[in-house]
Amino acid sequence: MSRAAWFAGTLAALAAGGAGYVAGHGENPVPALAERARTELARWSPAPMPAAQATAPTKAAGPVVYYQDPDGKPVYSLSPMATADGREFRAVHASEDVRFDASDDGEAMPADMAGQGMAGHDLAAQDMGKAGDAKPAAGARRIRYYRNPMGLPDTSATPKKDSMGMDYIPVYEGEDSDGNVVTVSPGKVQRTGVRTEVIERRVVAQPVRVPGTVALDERRVTVIATRSDAYVDHVENVTTGDRVRKGQALVHVYSPEINAAAAQLIANPGFDGARRRLRNLNVSEAVIDEMERTRNVPMAITWSSPRDGIVLQRTAIEGMKAAAGDTLFRIGDIATMWVLADVPERDLSNVRVGQAATIRLRSAPGRIYSGKVGTIYPQVNPETRATRVRIELPNPDGTLLPDMYADVEVATGDTKPVVAVPDDAVIDTGERQVVLLDRGEGRFEPKEVKVGVRGTGYTEIRDGISAGDRVVTSANFLIDAESNLKAALQGMAPPKDDRLAADAGGTP
Repeated sequence: MSRAAWFAGTLAALAAGGAGYVAGHGENPVPALAERARTELARWSPAPMPAAQATAPTKAAGPVVYYQDPDGKPVYSLSPMATADGREFRAVHASEDVRFDASDDGEAMPADMAGQGMAGHDLAAQDMGKAGDAKPAAGARRIRYYRNPMGLPDTSATPKKDSMGMDYIPVYEGEDSDGNVVTVSPGKVQRTGVRTEVIERRVVAQPVRVPGTVALDERRVTVIATRSDAYVDHVENVTTGDRVRKGQALVHVYSPEINAAAAQLIANPGFDGARRRLRNLNVSEAVIDEMERTRNVPMAITWSSPRDGIVLQRTAIEGMKAAAGDTLFRIGDIATMWVLADVPERDLSNVRVGQAATIRLRSAPGRIYSGKVGTIYPQVNPETRATRVRIELPNPDGTLLPDMYADVEVATGDTKPVVAVPDDAVIDTGERQVVLLDRGEGRFEPKEVKVGVRGTGYTEIRDGISAGDRVVTSANFLIDAESNLKAALQGMAPPKDDRLAADAGGTP
């Protein structure tokens, strides 16, 4: 601070203090104190120099008043300090600071502050302890008007308070001219927990989760039966649940019709009619060849397993009579199994043949089977309003058994990456959908978008924003409320400059 300003302030303080002293003691000491202050002021004020010596350099004298940035920047300090790169601030002595030039009102002003006004001079009295360029004060901008702190449609040309004693908020020039962008202070952003995320292109899946049941592949089930009346002569040591191999003997049966056809084959070698008749009675080629080779008709014909698999059913009992078509054994191949899932009618449009499916068995927690949708059945169950979907799964270790329960998840949706945002980023009013774009420095812009499919916590955005933009994912409703308030205030006619100047009463 310059000595002139300091002594002027001292005189004013003495005048005020003297008045109080007289009231309490009856004697005023101000004249003596004021005279002493003037003496000190004259002591530190240099005498006018002759014109010939005006350009001669003078040595700094007097105590250090303050310290200034070595580059001449408007950065000051009351104590020694250094810049960010380690250079010491320049010490300004009293003789350098107190050089008076006559002002219009006759009051002295420091030369180094000339042309800057008292606002620039007051900077020397403040501790600007941080190096760097000083930021312009908010007051440097022109205030257009003041708005109600509670968001009411009420403005004022001059500062005022509302009915609850809250100060009206100043609105500066250019502050409300950035379209729909709403500005939120950094402190408020932090307090409200605003979170943002960069938009990326990703696959938006819509998983359909339905219950399912494990079933046999219908193409891999075989029934062992005779095509004529027969008697079961002997049953091999095979029962339900046993695994059998292709060609393994299962049962021996006696059939008069088969024996008659076999005798005709032996009696007429090379007669194709007899051989064809045995094939029609379901006698295997291996048994026919054996008859022709040995030229002997066996009492009982051996029936073998036509495939590898497990015995699903055994009805053959030694000594029983089996009519034509009766099932003796039922063999199933479990190398490949089906999972049948019932998809609700509302989700059926999203399911396609070839889509990936994940199956979890309730009997094997933690184990996941992967397959694809093989078939969508062409009818809807009228009772459940669901359509059956078939998924084929390999079963090399035989852990999948018929009639097991399973939880099926079909990954529907397009496999092509699309622009998508988290579900929480979309503000859905029912009539339109809006996201808030983060423009940086506490500036947010509401943007209307067109949404697509939803799934796995993300929503597809088909129009309105693009990949790389940053959207608000948390506390966006609070910012949206600020945006709506700003839009409402902008919708009202703002007070004109001439009206504000004439409104001395401070009413809108």
